[in-house]
Amino acid sequence: MDTPTLTLSPKFQVVIPKHIREAMGLQAGMPLQVLQYGDRIEIVPVRPMRAARGLCRGMDTAFARDEADR
Repeated sequence: MDTPTLTLSPKFQVVIPKHIREAMGLQAGMPLQVLQYGDRIEIVPVRPMRAARGLCRGMDTAFARDEADR
């Protein structure tokens, strides 16, 4: 599959390709964060906190602490 290329419109708008919108479950009006890392731009969907529910389920929380950590 070819890497999709976006074109910046005269109004500084871009269109996210359909296959990416569908794969990520993006909807019209959904808030997105725009982050700059050097010469790179990242667009990240803002998910509600309840979407993180159960994210750590099954994670092993037992660990040995050093004396210095106490």
